[in-house]
Amino acid sequence: MKRFNLLLCSLLVCLFSVPGLAQAASNALQLEGGFKLGPAILMIIIICLFIAVGLMNRASDTSDYYAAGRSISRVGSGMAIASNWMSAASFLGMAAIMYGSGYDGLAYVVGWTGGYVLLLVLMASQIRRFGKYTAPDFIGDRYYSTTLRASTAILGIFVSFCYCVGQFGGIGLMFKWILGVDYNWAVIIGSSVVLIYTLISGMLGVTKNMQIQYVIIIISFIIPEVILTYKFDYFWLVPQIGYGQVVTDIVNGIPVGDMANVFNQPYAILPSPEFAMPWDPSTGKTFFQWMALTFSLMVGTAGLPHVISRFYVVPKANDARWSVVWGLFFICLLYWSAPLYSAFGKVFSSAPGLGKLSKDAIVVYTAQLGDVNPLVVGFLAAGAVSAGFSTVSGLLVAGASAFSHDLYHKVINPQASAATQMLMARIGTILMAVGVALVAMLKLGLIAQLVAVAFSLAGCTIFPLFFLGIWWSRSNREGAMAGLATGVIISLIAITYFVADKFGANLPMGDFIGYWLNPWYFAWIGAPLAILVNVLVSKMFKDTPDDIKRFLAVQVHGARG
Repeated sequence: MKRFNLLLCSLLVCLFSVPGLAQAASNALQLEGGFKLGPAILMIIIICLFIAVGLMNRASDTSDYYAAGRSISRVGSGMAIASNWMSAASFLGMAAIMYGSGYDGLAYVVGWTGGYVLLLVLMASQIRRFGKYTAPDFIGDRYYSTTLRASTAILGIFVSFCYCVGQFGGIGLMFKWILGVDYNWAVIIGSSVVLIYTLISGMLGVTKNMQIQYVIIIISFIIPEVILTYKFDYFWLVPQIGYGQVVTDIVNGIPVGDMANVFNQPYAILPSPEFAMPWDPSTGKTFFQWMALTFSLMVGTAGLPHVISRFYVVPKANDARWSVVWGLFFICLLYWSAPLYSAFGKVFSSAPGLGKLSKDAIVVYTAQLGDVNPLVVGFLAAGAVSAGFSTVSGLLVAGASAFSHDLYHKVINPQASAATQMLMARIGTILMAVGVALVAMLKLGLIAQLVAVAFSLAGCTIFPLFFLGIWWSRSNREGAMAGLATGVIISLIAITYFVADKFGANLPMGDFIGYWLNPWYFAWIGAPLAILVNVLVSKMFKDTPDDIKRFLAVQVHGARG
């Protein structure tokens, strides 16, 4: 870890001491278009650092590729959890949602944080005690079923795929902002870079990189907030506290003369009480939608394969629980800070003549419109790229592990050598990255919304299997299959209507399905139904084998044999 700290310190000193770099970054004030030299140099240095760390910690065998050799410390794993979690959806999307929806966007903060509390209390140490590499590994052994192993492996790949689409979109936006190239080319360039270093390093190098990425992400996110709160006379020592006063100003309005744009032109903003009012009719959102979204994000978090795989990289079960505690602490720092960008973005974007701004890039635009030093804005954009990279690499490894380990090795070719498994993992990584990049170019929705689909899907399918598999030994193979089928059917209905609507097709009962089985929160009904069906069907068939019940009691829950 010392050499990583040394590398990171050297990087930061280098970034802020290169003569002329700030001047070279002067064209960063452009909101859209144009090559920005300073931010580009920052991004290249950071990406070179990631690749160097990946080469220093490249995976030498399947244990390194799938589970980082089970050698990551509690704090290191906590930083990796936070980095893995603080994706483009957290870094860019959360502020974007709150900027556009006000209070309703807080459902993402509450739901995602609550999901980790669920993991901490109910699942983290138990998953590690079970001692497998992947989520399908757990399900296949717990429910003594190759069919379930293969089914959840395919589901895991699909969930990771949906999650990746939003991340690639965020990476594309930042590459577009920095390089001034077309969005599609930006997605292709960003995808190629993250693919190369994921292939080189596997889970071991990816986890080591995540620790560095966390530091870059959190520093780049908070520095502009300190500058903005200081500059506009809000409480700057802890800028997150200044958020309350900014929201008050938005609600009450700001008169002419109290605010000026980056060109020192005065302007006013009208009172916007709906920004801080929960479920205000003017937002078009309801109490049910807020609660359904929050619940779906919580159970989805506890069912995401790349999140669950984080608990396999630590040496012991107790380390898994502590790694969640550290992860929650590190995540809290960013989640506490994100609303401030949405509030400042609301104020600054009210200036006349700006036109329609991309919500997903509002974090960077806010720093620009607040006249923050272009070099700092470039570092913020590099932090956003780091956030996307950290999550995408974890998702690619999780998807590739499901393909190589759970489908190819466990189902198709059990005699496959370790070298063949590694080859298949890398092939799976490439196929997934190419497919995600193609879908990301379609721009199907906001980053956070696209990611929410993955959460609902995981919440309906994988979460019920883990929850009952750990805490109810009576849940058997037949019940698990029936519950999984229920979750898949609910998911298919919601996603089919979502895709049809995006392409302009009108299906029967479209409004009803769009409200009650919305793609962002259909797990509100899918998860409870899957659990209920699992319980009912399990009681109708033969009990779980005794050796599995004994293993759960002794190994997973620590009962005396």
